[in-house]
Amino acid sequence: MRSLKLLLFFFTIGSVSLFAQMPDAPERSEGDGPHERLIIRGVNLIDGTGSPATGPVDIVVEGNRIVSISTVGYPGLPINENRRPQADENTKVLDAEGMYLLPGFFDMHAHTGGNAQGTVPEYVYKLWLAHGITTIREPGSFNGMDWTLRHKELSKNNEITAPRISAWIGFGMDYGKEITTPEDARNWVRMIDEKGADGIKFFGAQPAIYSAAIDEANKLGLGTMTHHAQTRVVYNNALHSAQYGLTSLTHWYGLPEAMFEHRVIQDYPLDYNYNNEQHRFEEAGNLWKQAAEPGSDKWNSVMNEMLELDLTLNPTFTIYEANRDLSAQRRAEWHEKYTLPSVWEFYQPSKMSHGSYWLEWGTEQEIAWKENFRSWMQFVNEYKNKGGRVTLGSDAGYIYKLYGFGYIQEMEMMREAGFHPLEIFQSASLKAAEVLGVDDELGTIEVGKLADMVIVDANPMKNLKVLYGTGAIYVNDENVPVRKGGVRYTIKDGIVFDAKELLKDVADMVEAAKRKENYKITQPGLDW
Repeated sequence: MRSLKLLLFFFTIGSVSLFAQMPDAPERSEGDGPHERLIIRGVNLIDGTGSPATGPVDIVVEGNRIVSISTVGYPGLPINENRRPQADENTKVLDAEGMYLLPGFFDMHAHTGGNAQGTVPEYVYKLWLAHGITTIREPGSFNGMDWTLRHKELSKNNEITAPRISAWIGFGMDYGKEITTPEDARNWVRMIDEKGADGIKFFGAQPAIYSAAIDEANKLGLGTMTHHAQTRVVYNNALHSAQYGLTSLTHWYGLPEAMFEHRVIQDYPLDYNYNNEQHRFEEAGNLWKQAAEPGSDKWNSVMNEMLELDLTLNPTFTIYEANRDLSAQRRAEWHEKYTLPSVWEFYQPSKMSHGSYWLEWGTEQEIAWKENFRSWMQFVNEYKNKGGRVTLGSDAGYIYKLYGFGYIQEMEMMREAGFHPLEIFQSASLKAAEVLGVDDELGTIEVGKLADMVIVDANPMKNLKVLYGTGAIYVNDENVPVRKGGVRYTIKDGIVFDAKELLKDVADMVEAAKRKENYKITQPGLDW
């Protein structure tokens, strides 16, 4: 199992994929539809625009498009049958009375796993769909550009059980040589555009090369996103990138550096080594305290310029959550049933695996990260309040974050940052659709748009936990703990997927792997 461990640093320009070739997802056998006519009856609608819930409504889908939304009554009163669209022999009726319907979710930082984690695409795709994720932005496409572009088409044609895939290629991938000039950068951007890529993921580069690539991407209509790696942020911080025309920032690296007042370079300890992952993440936890104070002139000037430049933030709070409470994330209740043995092994403390840096992680590191989060969350919330675009991403597959589940954890952290649930759902759908340039077709529940939907049998505004595959805990009238929620149906392109069945398929995969390997999940350093 340890042989699956792999040093994952994707920061070298012109690098090739570090993963062996992933298998393709199997041909789709799940899902019902698309139907000539589908009526979803009696549901409460959260449409993704930011509007409050309304219902009960009946929604009619023909093929893969929404053709009508009809109010059919009032809360607490019988349905008005005269208002209902009528079904005929060619109509599929889905009874969703009392349930809640939202637009399909977009995970804007969603790696498809790989051989390093021992995953197959079916496992990852089903976890995403089971949590209402109908579109992903695949940043870096580290299973290979051709593999990702092929799966993008397979999903588009609904030949596999998978979310829609927006393929954002790691800068320099498959060029055949290192990119050393601005013209190389422009040629590479043209190459991936011709192949069908949707965008580029950068970790940073020499300014002339970086700015040329961003400029060429903007000319061709490709999206751009950057994880400002500490090995490249000395060239360009997040504000410099926005000035070049970068369209979105993922994570938050480069943002505190843009607000440095008393230094130019992060205050690294003198024994710091970036390839020591505890150094990397421990010192990242001290970054925001080195930046300008919240509300200061520097803080506001950087934020205001980024707003003017229309830079989108994709914070991925959740991928760093273990840094402030390692025990809680390590013991998340879904690991036992839904985490593959190979993924569990990948999470374990290691001196060489990306995101497995628990070499000597303790109270002091967690306190520093809690303070880090306070400033980071304040910036993101203020950015949203001033009209900035913020989207949701999970970056799951690392640091005890499981696909699908980590995305709902991101929603909870957005709530902690100060977002109203309706703002969270808007970020999860409409704002993400705007970034991908598909908001004319997706992102809200409106007549004429494609039928990508999430249906849950409890109110997610009152409790985001009902969106977890494991549901939320309640106590019934008999004083017995019960579970409510878990996405009931995910509809993608008019195809109705039973989310509970998708989760069962994943649980069966995990159980089969455990039996084959005689494996039991244990905690690091313990045999129980």
